[in-house]
Amino acid sequence: MAFPKVVSLSWGQTKVQGSTSTYKDCKVWWGGSRAWDLRETGTEHSLGVQPTDVKEVAEKGVQTLVIGRGMSEVLKVPPFTVEYLEKQGIDVRVPQTEQAVKGSE
Repeated sequence: MAFPKVVSLSWGQTKVQGSTSTYKDCKVWWGGSRAWDLRETGTEHSLGVQPTDVKEVAEKGVQTLVIGRGMSEVLKVPPFTVEYLEKQGIDVRVPQTEQAVKGSE
């Protein structure tokens, strides 16, 4: 199982190796990826990424979770979301999205 590489990234469009989809927003983990619709959990940019948004990926046994803050860093990541992950022993990184993708290469 390999970590899928983000093969292209532009505003509102992300293509991930191994997927035929073009994502607006996505979750990527070792062995897979899927679209992430912020409305699934009622997330808004100003409220930020909630623990329910990251739970799915955390449960896949990741050791490090990188949460991109968007192209213009508008998406917030509240301290309680970081704490939720750290309590599970997960290293959390919260860079701007383009930097997050560069860091995964």
